[in-house]
Amino acid sequence: MAAVKIVEGEIFRDARGRISSLNDFRFPGVERFYFIHHPDITIIRGWHGHRFEKKWFYCVKGAFTLGLVEIDDWETPSRGLRPELYHLSEQKSEIICVPEGYANCIRAEQPDSVLLVFSGKILSDAQADSWRYPADYWFDWSAVK
Repeated sequence: MAAVKIVEGEIFRDARGRISSLNDFRFPGVERFYFIHHPDITIIRGWHGHRFEKKWFYCVKGAFTLGLVEIDDWETPSRGLRPELYHLSEQKSEIICVPEGYANCIRAEQPDSVLLVFSGKILSDAQADSWRYPADYWFDWSAVK
């Protein structure tokens, strides 16, 4: 299976403000996008996965911890799977590219954070391939700082 990929971008600052760019990111396969607004750091979204949908995650405001786990059995995933954690921040322009077959779980690191998510499937296809697991299925999020 394909691996998670990080595309690093650039941030340019001057007296006029800031430009965050991802000049090396290409959009083939993107069918839609949406924003997730996280009001506080206690809310955990996930685990939510798709067998056939790619996702791309970009922090627009604040910061997030993104947990990703490659699912071995969609009906009953192994509890011993080890998620990888990624930190996304508006202070660093980068996008996390997630191939098909992963579940994700997110938590804001700062109040009122905003995450931009690109999806490789139209909404009806994504809903037909939606798998959900409890937020504590693979580890205790309260231990993540």
